[in-house]
Amino acid sequence: MSKPLQALLIFGLLLIAALTGWGVYATVRDATRGPTDVSRGVATQVQEFFHPTPTVYPDAVTVILQVRSLARLETAQYTVEKVITAETGQGALAPLFGDRLLFVAHGEVIAGVDLSRLQASDVIITPDGKVTIILPAADVFVAALDNEKSYVYDRQTGLLTKGEPTLETLARQVAEDEIKKAALEDGILNLAQTNAGAFLERFLRSLRFTEVIILQGTPVP
Repeated sequence: MSKPLQALLIFGLLLIAALTGWGVYATVRDATRGPTDVSRGVATQVQEFFHPTPTVYPDAVTVILQVRSLARLETAQYTVEKVITAETGQGALAPLFGDRLLFVAHGEVIAGVDLSRLQASDVIITPDGKVTIILPAADVFVAALDNEKSYVYDRQTGLLTKGEPTLETLARQVAEDEIKKAALEDGILNLAQTNAGAFLERFLRSLRFTEVIILQGTPVP
């Protein structure tokens, strides 16, 4: 037998021995796992069957509808939590056809002054270094729910209904309005207006203006 053939034969035998050894090891490993591991695997599969993990597939196509420049000075932020009750079919047949949920809404409201509304006539500079600015009225820029912190606390549906599909959506929409309303009632616009004036005054004084006069706009909810 030539040396190349001898080397090839030895390599083949080693390969067969390795594959055989791995097969024996795998068999012994599976046999020694015991019924506990097997039962755990079955329990996991049953759990996944009855409580599957949602899978989300975003569409590959993205459409940008609008792009615009902003000059917003954000000067006040509120964090608000509110409980919303949404219900339907709460009459005499509520135990059969009713649907009721409690939604805990957690959101943020951000307000400030839109400097893009500032006109040239709103800024007056005198030769002696005095500057007067008439600020636009403060406005709410953002009033949105925090989806990670907002959740349905409880939901009760009748025996003969699967529930109103849009009930949670309606609760979320009302929650955003209520969060914004709460911030407005607490005076977020006045706070944003005051903070904007204080910020611009400090900024203009850093530019060596001898006198800075900030005339505040009147916030309109």
